[in-house]
Amino acid sequence: MNDILVGHFAAPRWDLWTPDALRVVNWNIDRGLRLSKVIEFLDSQKADLLILQEVDLNARRTGFANVAEEIARALRMNYVFGREFQELSQGRGAVPAYHGQATLSRWALRGARVIRFRRQSDFWRPRWYLPNLSLFQERLGGRMALVATVHVQRRKLAVYNLHLESRGEEGLRVAQLEEAIGDAAAHRLEIPAALLAGDLNLDASHAAPASLLDHLGFRNALPLPSPHTTTPRRLFRRRRTIDWAYVSGPLIPIDGRIHTDITASDHYPISFTLNIRS
Repeated sequence: MNDILVGHFAAPRWDLWTPDALRVVNWNIDRGLRLSKVIEFLDSQKADLLILQEVDLNARRTGFANVAEEIARALRMNYVFGREFQELSQGRGAVPAYHGQATLSRWALRGARVIRFRRQSDFWRPRWYLPNLSLFQERLGGRMALVATVHVQRRKLAVYNLHLESRGEEGLRVAQLEEAIGDAAAHRLEIPAALLAGDLNLDASHAAPASLLDHLGFRNALPLPSPHTTTPRRLFRRRRTIDWAYVSGPLIPIDGRIHTDITASDHYPISFTLNIRS
């Protein structure tokens, strides 16, 4: 489950100088159920870095596709994919299905690894009395951060792609967030520039997560107050502000936006530009 899938589809780069800015999109793409629309929007953004959650691999609901590779191939980007869960009702024969996070870049991605959070909910685990149907979403695995280093010529950027637990109380999510931030802090001397983004399943402006992020030097990449980042697509579902991006080190985020006109997922994409200081 902690093995990383990788793919290399970016065109060779011959830049004579290191770029001072990177265009970034973070998005929970709802497994890639509307993949052509997802690719259409991502292509329109001309981003250098994509941070995606809820990405399917070999799942029945998305035509048994490698969704991360389909996007990377279409946009000519490199990618790494980490498995969050094995989806027990979505496989085909002996081929298991997975659901996870993907980070895509026009630059080299190195040192990819998975942080499987120590605290997990047992909500998703299989139970003998439940039938193996997609309705019950029985899974193996657990919530995680997918970590990779983007090498922009002589500069390095540590990227933490997070999907925190959607079930249980907020303290569980805060503990998972703290684990990811702690890992970034532990590597700060080696890579001072860090980007932490994803579907946090909590409002990061609440006291506990906000204090934690501020204490360890992380700054919001979007203007505050942020509007909701989930759609009202499902009946009686309230809109929530749960998709976030934070930076630390020599990075200046500008032009932050939540794309509330895009309905290819049950989450809205967020985008911003990172100015990189030497």
